[in-house]
Amino acid sequence: MNIENYVNQIVKHAKTASRFIASANTTIKNTALHYLTEGILSSKDLLKAENEKDIAVAKKAGLSEAIIDRLRLTDSRIQGMAEGVRQIIHLADPVGELLWGQTRPNGLQIQKVRVPIGVIAIIYESRPNVTADAASLCLKAGNAVILRGGKESIHSNIAIYKILASALEKAGLDTRCIQLVEVVEREAIDFLLKADQYVDAVIPRGGESLIRAVVEKSTIPVIKHYKGVCHTYVDEFANLTMAAEICFNAKVQRPATCNAMETMLVHEKIASVFLPGVAKKLHDAGVEIRGCNKSCGILGNIKHATADDYYSEYLDLILNVKVVATIDDAISHITKYGSNHSDAIVTDHVGNALKFTKEVDSAAVYVNASTRFTDGYEFGMGAEIGISTDKLHA
Repeated sequence: MNIENYVNQIVKHAKTASRFIASANTTIKNTALHYLTEGILSSKDLLKAENEKDIAVAKKAGLSEAIIDRLRLTDSRIQGMAEGVRQIIHLADPVGELLWGQTRPNGLQIQKVRVPIGVIAIIYESRPNVTADAASLCLKAGNAVILRGGKESIHSNIAIYKILASALEKAGLDTRCIQLVEVVEREAIDFLLKADQYVDAVIPRGGESLIRAVVEKSTIPVIKHYKGVCHTYVDEFANLTMAAEICFNAKVQRPATCNAMETMLVHEKIASVFLPGVAKKLHDAGVEIRGCNKSCGILGNIKHATADDYYSEYLDLILNVKVVATIDDAISHITKYGSNHSDAIVTDHVGNALKFTKEVDSAAVYVNASTRFTDGYEFGMGAEIGISTDKLHA
C-alpha cells in the first residue's frame, strides 16, 4: 500500500463530506448518535473480544500496566462510552447559534454565528473510547473527522469505527464524514499533518511526547493539551477524614489518567497528624511515596522527592508529598510545578477556598473534591476529547 496515496484519499473524502455534515440538521445528527449508542451497547461482546486481541499484543510487547489499563474495555467502560454519546445527544446543537448581533446606524445588520470548523484530524494513543467520543463530538458540531488511534488499540478502534459507520449509514449521512486511518505506520501521521489544504484543525490526545511531536510537525493549526500534573492541597482547616478520602481517590482510583493527583501538599500544622494515616492507606494500595525533608521526617522510610519528581506526570501509583508552611507556599508550588490542568484544596475555611480558586490558574480548580472529576461525563457535558491547558483553545 502507498501510504501517502491512502492518506490523501482520506483527507479529500473528508473535505467533500464536510460540506454535507455542516448543513445536516439536528434531528439527523442525533439519530446517528442514537444508532451509535444502540450499536455500542449491543456489541459489548464483540468489542471486548477485539479489545482482548489488543490486550494480548500489549502484554506480549511488555507494555506497562498503566498503558494496558488505559487500553482495556470492560462492561462498565463500554456502558460509560455509550452514556457519553447519549449525553451528547441531549446537548444543544451549536451550529447556527446566534452569539451576538446588532443593527448599525446605516441599517446594516451584523451577526456573529457559530459554524463548524470543517475537517478535524484527531490523533490519539491507547484509549479506544476516544474513537467514539471524538467522532460523536465532531458529528454533533457539524464537523468531518479523521481518526488516527494508536497501534496498541487498532483492533478495538476498527470495531468501534464499524459501529460508527453503520450508525451514519442508518441515519442517511455520508459515511465519509467520519473516517479511521487503519494503517499503523507512523508515516501516515506525517502525511496527515501536512494536509493543510484539506484539514482545518488537528487535536492530539495522549502523552506529552505525542503532543509535542504533533505540534512540531503539523502545518495545520493544533488545539492541544499537555500533561496533567495535578495537586491536592490539604489546608490547616481541612476536615482530615474527608481529605484522606479525597486524596486516596485522586491517586488510586485510576492513576493512569491525566486527572490523577501527582503531588499532595499538606499544611505543616496538620502534617504530623494527617500524614501517617493517609500514607499507610496509600501504601497498602501499592502507592510509592516520595517526600520532602519534612514529610520524610514524619513518615520515615520513604524516598526523597527531587525537583524532577515534582514536574512529573507519573500516570502510575507514585505520589509526591510536600509539607508547606502556608497556603501561599502551596499556590507557589502549584504555579511552579503544575501544568494548569486540575488542582484541588481541601478546607473548611471559606477565605482560603476563595483565595485558592482565584489564584490557582488551572483548567479546573476544586474545593473539597477530587481532581478525578475533570471529565466531560462527570461535568454533564458528554464525552470530551481532552482537557486544554492552553490559554487559547476552542
